[in-house]
Amino acid sequence: MLAPTHVIYLTGLLDVRSVGDVRQRLNHLIDNSDGDVIVDLESLDALDATGLGLLVATHRRTQLLGRQLVLRHPLPSVIRILAVTRLHRILHVERTPLPISA
Repeated sequence: MLAPTHVIYLTGLLDVRSVGDVRQRLNHLIDNSDGDVIVDLESLDALDATGLGLLVATHRRTQLLGRQLVLRHPLPSVIRILAVTRLHRILHVERTPLPISA
């Protein structure tokens, strides 16, 4: 049987102004659930160093608990930030499949 998954949807910017609220939501989810923690980034336009730090800290916390943080469907702008910082090598990123064209 697979462990249940839990999803948080982020929109707009993950920056110094919004990171506090997102941190509280993530910590609440981690403390009150089991299984993987999924952060859906499909509507996240950008993130700054503070946002990246939150994702890394959440990744470490879930790993210590034997769980996984999954970043789902990031936009190309977010993928570029993860690649430039080389965090795509550390964080589990699920990219949106490209549409098949005829």
